[in-house]
Amino acid sequence: MITTKIIFDRKKQAGRDGLGTIEIRLTHARKSIYISTGVRIREREWRAGQIVNRPDAPVLNDRLVAIWEVVNREATAAIRNGVALDAERIKSKICPIKDAANVEPLFMEWVKEQVEILNIAPGTRRQYKSLLIRLTEFDRLRRWDDLTAENIVTFDAWLHRRKKKDGEELLDSAVFKYHRNLKALLNRAVTFGRIEKNPYELLRGKFKRGDRENLDYLTEDEMKTIEEMELPDDEMMQKARDLFVFQMYTGLSYSDAEAFDISQYRKSGDTYVRVAERIKTGVPYVSQLLPPAIAILEKYDFEIPQIENHVYNRALKSIGMSAKIQIPLHSHLARHTFATWMLRNGAKIENVSRMLGHTNIRQTQRYAKVLAKSVHEDFEMVAKRMKKDKGR
Repeated sequence: MITTKIIFDRKKQAGRDGLGTIEIRLTHARKSIYISTGVRIREREWRAGQIVNRPDAPVLNDRLVAIWEVVNREATAAIRNGVALDAERIKSKICPIKDAANVEPLFMEWVKEQVEILNIAPGTRRQYKSLLIRLTEFDRLRRWDDLTAENIVTFDAWLHRRKKKDGEELLDSAVFKYHRNLKALLNRAVTFGRIEKNPYELLRGKFKRGDRENLDYLTEDEMKTIEEMELPDDEMMQKARDLFVFQMYTGLSYSDAEAFDISQYRKSGDTYVRVAERIKTGVPYVSQLLPPAIAILEKYDFEIPQIENHVYNRALKSIGMSAKIQIPLHSHLARHTFATWMLRNGAKIENVSRMLGHTNIRQTQRYAKVLAKSVHEDFEMVAKRMKKDKGR
């Protein structure tokens, strides 16, 4: 009779932090031989005959089962044919499995593959490519077994120390985006059986979203300045300004504005309305074209100017400087401006949330808080002036 069993750390080398070898013990006629699987793990990563407590546990357990099946099959065939058990022959049969494991795609290679095949908007794909660059620079999350909570916390600290091109450190909000996208990739890896558990589950609430309440927006005077300002005889500058005005009066993000199609709007009299889903999140939103937005569309035969995002934002910065607006213009500022403008003009916060396609009303409440802060600052300014006048 032949028995085969997967055993761990036969030579008692693991200890608390050391590594122990996993072997297949093959017993026949009271004699045992041991076949190494090539897998070495810590003592806390072995429980009830399986590898646990590490991201690549599913992959390693599958490898052990595959090796055990080969050993069992070869040993059974040898006994059936009256041939002595040959450990070296059996080892040669499991070598392809061990060799395949050694060349198994690294986590970084898997990320590269996923970034190319994910069904996401171009802007979001650029974010994932930026994450890939940061992971490559960090170089401590290369393999599947590198995906630990400890290494992710180290990655967070590294991101906060990293300088931008202008010498400034990354904001909490920028670092949070890297974590958000990495977490999404790891959830995908769990779904595909690449890892057993997402290490971010151990880090809930660990990373700051950044100052979400400090949202810039344009005042109505600044909005009017942008709309009415004289621009150089430059087609790109004209298109950038017009696209920005269109966003200011629709609340559409860059990707949703880029995909704008008037045929998808229902026309009733002079009103154009559409219920759709945001490209980036898939969340439903309600869009109605206001007169300034319709005026822009009429100028371009109801088609939106197409400008690459980085070119668009560069042009907006020049426009903002020419208009002497202190806040740097960028495409998302138009969306912030739309939200605060609607709230200032009496729109209900629940409706503004639907216009923007927010996943929950808490996102929209940021704008209300900004307005409340602005009102308070105006009260303070007036109070100070009154004190000065009284002291004269």
